[in-house]
Amino acid sequence: MTLFNYYTVKENGFHEIIIQKSRFITYLARATSEKEAQGFIADLKKKHHDANHNCSAYVIGERNEIQKANDDGEPSGTAGVPMLEVLKKRNLRNTVVVVTRYFGGIKLGGGGLIRAYGTSVSEALNAVGIIERVAHDLVEVTVDYTWLGKLENELRATPHIIEQIHYLDHVKIDVWVEEKDVPSFIDWMTNLTNGQAVLKKTVSRYIERDIQP
Repeated sequence: MTLFNYYTVKENGFHEIIIQKSRFITYLARATSEKEAQGFIADLKKKHHDANHNCSAYVIGERNEIQKANDDGEPSGTAGVPMLEVLKKRNLRNTVVVVTRYFGGIKLGGGGLIRAYGTSVSEALNAVGIIERVAHDLVEVTVDYTWLGKLENELRATPHIIEQIHYLDHVKIDVWVEEKDVPSFIDWMTNLTNGQAVLKKTVSRYIERDIQP
C-alpha cells in the first residue's frame, strides 16, 4: 500500500468546555476507514445516551474523499458542518470527532451553535495535539568497515534516522529516509562511498512529527 503524508490527531482524547451552562464534550480519534469512524461514533452515542446531542464529523482518505457531518438533532447546519470545517481548515485526514452536548437551559441560536461547536473542536485539537504522519522507507546501506565512521557521522548530521547497525562480514546500516528523499539519499550515499555502498530499499512505515497549534 502506498503511504502518503498527512496531519491527524496526536492521540485519541477528549476536551470539555462550558458555554452558557451547556456542556460540550469533544472526543477526537484517528480513523482510517468509514467503518472505523462510524464505530467510534456509535460507541460514544451509547456511552452518552442521556445527552441531548452527539454530533459528529469525519474526514477519511488521502484527499478527504469521504467527508461526513451529522447534526444529531441540532438545527440543520449548526453542528456537524462547523465541526467538519474545523477539521478541513486544520488540513486533517483520517480523523473523526464527536461533540456531546448536555443542554444547560440557555438557547444559543443558530450563530451561537455554529460558534460553540466550532470552538469545541478547535480547543480540543489544541489540547490533544496534532501530528504529521510522514512516509519513510527503510534503506539498507551495506559497506566495508572502513566506511563506518564516516557514514555514521554524516548520517547523524542529517534528518535521516539510523534504526540499527549490523556488524556482519560487512557493516549494514538500516536508515529511515523520508520517502520523497530516497532517490537523492541513494545518490548521496553512492557519491560519498565512491560507489562502494550496496543500497537496498526494504519496508515502509509512518514516522510521526509533532505540529505546533
